[in-house]
Amino acid sequence: MSRFFTTGSDSESESSASGDETAPKAAGGPYSKPLLLSEDEEDTKRVVRSARDKRYEELTNLIRSIRNAMKIRDVSRCLEEFELLGRAWAKAKGVVDREGVPRFYLRILADLEDYLNELWEDKEGKKKMNKNNAKALSSLRQKLRKYNRDYEGQIAAYRQNPEQSDEDEEKSRRDSEGSGSSSGAEDDAGNFLKRRERDEPRSRYKESESEPESESDEDWGDSASESDSESDEDDGKFTSLASKFLKKDEERRGAERRREEKAKKKLERKSRREEEEEEEEGGEWEKVKGGVPLIKEKPKMFAKGTEITVGLVMKKLNEILQARGKKGTDRAAQIELLQHLVAVAHEHQLGVPLELKIKFNIVASLYDYNPNLAAYMKAELWQRCLGCIEELLELLFAHPEIFVGENVLEESENLSNPEQPFRVRGCVLTLVERMDEEFTKIMQNTDPHSQEYVEHLKDEARVCGIIGRLQRYLQAKGSPEELCRVYLLRVLHTYYKFDYAAARRRQVRPRPQVSPGPQVSPGPQVSPGPQVSPDPQEKEKEDEEKEKQEEEEEEEDSEALMERLCRFVYAKDRTDRIRTCAILCHIYHHALHSRWYRARDLMLMSHLQDNIQHADPPVQILYNRTMVQLGICAFRQGLIKDAHNALLDIQSSGRAKELLGQGLLLRSLQERNAEQEKVEKRRQVPFHMHVNLELLECVYLVAAMLLEIPYMAAHEFDARRRMISKQFHHQLRVGERQPLLGPPESMREHVVAASKAMKTGDWRRCHRFVVNEKMNGKVWDLFPEADQVRAMLVRKIQEESLRTYLFTYSSVYDSISMETLAAMFELDLPTVHGIISKMIINEELMASLDQPTATVMMHRTEPTATQNLALQLAEKLGNLVENNERVLDQRQGAYGGYFRDQKDGGYRKGDGYLRRGGFRQERGNY
Repeated sequence: MSRFFTTGSDSESESSASGDETAPKAAGGPYSKPLLLSEDEEDTKRVVRSARDKRYEELTNLIRSIRNAMKIRDVSRCLEEFELLGRAWAKAKGVVDREGVPRFYLRILADLEDYLNELWEDKEGKKKMNKNNAKALSSLRQKLRKYNRDYEGQIAAYRQNPEQSDEDEEKSRRDSEGSGSSSGAEDDAGNFLKRRERDEPRSRYKESESEPESESDEDWGDSASESDSESDEDDGKFTSLASKFLKKDEERRGAERRREEKAKKKLERKSRREEEEEEEEGGEWEKVKGGVPLIKEKPKMFAKGTEITVGLVMKKLNEILQARGKKGTDRAAQIELLQHLVAVAHEHQLGVPLELKIKFNIVASLYDYNPNLAAYMKAELWQRCLGCIEELLELLFAHPEIFVGENVLEESENLSNPEQPFRVRGCVLTLVERMDEEFTKIMQNTDPHSQEYVEHLKDEARVCGIIGRLQRYLQAKGSPEELCRVYLLRVLHTYYKFDYAAARRRQVRPRPQVSPGPQVSPGPQVSPGPQVSPDPQEKEKEDEEKEKQEEEEEEEDSEALMERLCRFVYAKDRTDRIRTCAILCHIYHHALHSRWYRARDLMLMSHLQDNIQHADPPVQILYNRTMVQLGICAFRQGLIKDAHNALLDIQSSGRAKELLGQGLLLRSLQERNAEQEKVEKRRQVPFHMHVNLELLECVYLVAAMLLEIPYMAAHEFDARRRMISKQFHHQLRVGERQPLLGPPESMREHVVAASKAMKTGDWRRCHRFVVNEKMNGKVWDLFPEADQVRAMLVRKIQEESLRTYLFTYSSVYDSISMETLAAMFELDLPTVHGIISKMIINEELMASLDQPTATVMMHRTEPTATQNLALQLAEKLGNLVENNERVLDQRQGAYGGYFRDQKDGGYRKGDGYLRRGGFRQERGNY
């Protein structure tokens, strides 16, 4: 300053020299004349500050930098500033030792520790960090934990009472030190520090600071200028230093008023800043007035009075599309803008090509609303997407002169020039294929047992309608490759549906040959209206109605539709995948409608089973579904062996649910990670396309029973007999291990009980276990022609029980009448004769037929139980001798060993028999 104190002791002058400001000289005293200074010296104000103020100011500046870095999540900057803060704290150690650790320093240590802990626990946030921030986070966390050990107690005390102000702490510190030891300069330094610390943010790092740096600096400048002006005004009022610093009531009240005004200004600035931030964020919260949400205004696309042209709309469209995919883009707002742009184009009649262009982008934006592939569309967006695609197709049908293709370049588009053909870049087929994928995802992610699933399933008719309209559009304008793709979509929505109308027509088909009524439709012939009407417009309408009726008839006859679509794909497709999917769907549809031989021949001619392992997983799932449907079809036709062979691979694996794409097994979840599990879930088939797994297992077990039980009876004592079905034998062993046998409850128990009854030849008990009310409700009623399946089961059980009876009890009879067998098993005599003749021809039964008496004469060539046991013992001894010979050959290096020199006294290994001495016994003959 340019003036000095006029009175006061030396000690007072020394202490005042260390203050923020110096008081002016009063008139009189030892110096009667003031110092004369130049104008330059008067303009430059010289401030003398204490060491405490310098150190604390340096610390507060560094703390402010750390807090700014915390706001923007710049951890590397936090690390640099923290290291500088540690050095500045070491310089201020002398001041800290005298006055203690200031509260603002404890606050930054606690806040920084909480901030780093939260960053460390946020796993997703850590993954998004760049390499420098991630490295700085770990090092800063370690350094801070080590540094805070020296201040554990003080930080804990601060956390207990974080709201205590710095002024209260300063008061308590001063009271403990005593009022006499403090000087005026120290009070001024404390006031300066209070002002500085008051401007420091007291909230946690999660809250925003009340003022930026520039505003706090301005406040310090205002306070300094105010104190200077006050000191200049009061120059002549005080004659001593003590009277200068004695505060009066008026000054105290003025200071309080100034503090209140500053607080009000801060609150106003804070509220204003929050309002600006809300306006910038926008779209998440609605402002309400009186409890009612305010009506949102339509976005203003163009300035008022602007002439709207095609070029201006295209410019606005490109601006909207440039923000697509960027981080922070509001996708819902983008869709609203595009829809408003369509309305503007339609209102100003800028042409259909421009509307098509914008609608293509609307559908693409709807598909991009969910950036995650696994996420599915919400119901509102899904309905909006279907509506947009239907509007697109309507515009394309109404304006066939517009050419739409994905090969059209943006430079060659023609949206407004009527002299040249209109050209629009876009692909309707791609949009419809993506729509079909979205529909599949919606069905996959909806609970199949809820009403919501049924509501979504009703949309399939709308989806199929869109695919049918696209098919008619591409038949007129599309290429063969595009037709193959849309035909495959149509096939995939048709192949798994049973055509009840076609099944009824097939049942009634033989009867209408006698009566010509159903073949001739008299309705259109009797009505003379269309023939008499001379109006050509009405004729065109009638022709259109006839075409629609023909299309509906084609849709009703699914067999003809599948045949036409698949044949086109076989002839025109150039990719193996579409042809393979079409063949599998065609086979599935044939098998579903009991056309076994056509389905079998198509499968054998396609040779898909040779290279299906190289196909992608969705095609493999479709192949497994087709094989399962083939097996069920063969079972319905009574071809038990073919049914068993078709179902063997799926059922023997124990993973039928997973192989058919109907769910994941819990045991296999451990073998895949989270990403693989998500991929597998996306491959699952929707619930309405599932094959009933209990029906599938029942068909397989019943087929295995009809094959395995007669085979077991025929080879009861054969040690080398093979198992036809391992799963069936496993169920039999499980049933035998049960200590208490009660009435069967589950489907498997019914099949096991039926197998035990068939072993004894009791076909009635076997039939009661297989066909009853419980089994009908679980399995047999699920077939389209349930009565025919039950009749087939009765016939097969009777025939196989007859064969089992003959295999088991042939050694008891010398002869048996075929009439008796027919009465026992309720079969007609020719059927019994055919079964026994076939057994004799295949050498399964050693017997002959006596035609005059209709009797079966047994030849008694079957060994008894004792002879069978002796044969088994000889077989095992022969195997033991052969194993010993092999071991001896390995040691001596020659074949034969010990038994080579023995001719009559030892065993010799012959071809098909065992020999000891001169005794010869052939296997199976005596």
